[in-house]
Amino acid sequence: MTKEGHVMAEIKETDIRRGTDNLFADLGRTDAAAHKLKAELAQKIRVTLNERGLTQTAAAKIMGVSQPEISRLLNGQFREVSSDRLMRLLTRLELEIDIVVRRPGEAVGEVYHLEACA
Repeated sequence: MTKEGHVMAEIKETDIRRGTDNLFADLGRTDAAAHKLKAELAQKIRVTLNERGLTQTAAAKIMGVSQPEISRLLNGQFREVSSDRLMRLLTRLELEIDIVVRRPGEAVGEVYHLEACA
């Protein structure tokens, strides 16, 4: 207690650790790599919509989905959405996707290309 009679909160040390580049792995998720990929794809959708000044309704029409689905996606609710579906949504926004398949540590691998929808 202080001399004014107030109870002082006890300050405890906090264990601070530097995380990795994958928050989902840091949180112990077993599907961390897949969830990180989906989060990055969803973020690219968000950035693209913002850059183009698209409303959720306009974006939904372009991507062939409902506005509530766009809202859920932009609010981070994409656990049940496959990365394949997210990539198709990106192509409907006229973005192209390259997938590189390689062994760990290899600088160059085989590239697969997914073209944008017109």
